[in-house]
Amino acid sequence: MVEQKLKVTLLTGRTIEQGVGKEKGKSSKEYFDACSMCYMDAEEMKKLGVKNNTNILVTTADGSVVLKAVKYPRAATPGLIYIPYGPWANAVCSDKTTSIGMPSFKGTPAEVEPAPSKLVMSLEELLKSEFGR
Repeated sequence: MVEQKLKVTLLTGRTIEQGVGKEKGKSSKEYFDACSMCYMDAEEMKKLGVKNNTNILVTTADGSVVLKAVKYPRAATPGLIYIPYGPWANAVCSDKTTSIGMPSFKGTPAEVEPAPSKLVMSLEELLKSEFGR
């Protein structure tokens, strides 16, 4: 049975690909490809009826963003999703620092749902959407 939405915990962090893309420039294709994706557990992708590189919508209390779903290559990670640091992760993470000077990029409750007809926004589109300019 295919589920409509999946409740998960969002983690964000650095990846080698994100770092390489950042060095090539935040307007580069490498940066876009490395940061506008979401690692997911293979079995949970099946539950949602989502295949590798299919668009998904990730929603938290702080926002929503369309990303490419990518099967996590190393191990089973049920209940977790991982988005590399960047503007797409920032769109769904809280900016509250709870007096420590750094927002929490780990442990955010989230929902994931298939979004095959929605497009992943470019960096320019995402920034305009987030900041209105």
